[in-house]
Amino acid sequence: MSEDWRPEAERILQRGRRFDRRIPAVLLRSPISRLGYWWGTSVGWLWGSLWSTGPVERHHGLWVFRGLPKWAFMRGGVCVGGCFLTGDAAPSEAVLRHEAVHKQQWLRYGFLMPVLYLFAGRNPLRNRFEIEAGLEDGGYVRRQRSQRTGSP
Repeated sequence: MSEDWRPEAERILQRGRRFDRRIPAVLLRSPISRLGYWWGTSVGWLWGSLWSTGPVERHHGLWVFRGLPKWAFMRGGVCVGGCFLTGDAAPSEAVLRHEAVHKQQWLRYGFLMPVLYLFAGRNPLRNRFEIEAGLEDGGYVRRQRSQRTGSP
């Protein structure tokens, strides 16, 4: 992927912010969204408890369920409420940071999160929730190397 993904990502984030202004404030970061977050966390706990064969650990404010079969989650894992459900490999610090942002999104949107995510699309480079969580941390684009000062 070329390095020019950032302007398009910023445009997608701006469009998402404009859309959010249309959502009634009572549904965002409210007791209603908190209820949706806890519902999502309960679903995540149930799914993780049923299928996890690895350790269940606490990282970055998330319950991390490892050892799920590949069919039980999408891509490298899925955040449901305050739970991150993934396969056998231990997630990196970058992935945990990325998933912690998804947890915050669940806290903000609650019950709306699965619906909004669905409408944002499966392409992570065009999905505002993945962009906000960090495409580099999520492993969707290569991390840019820092430029050395004074190099030709």
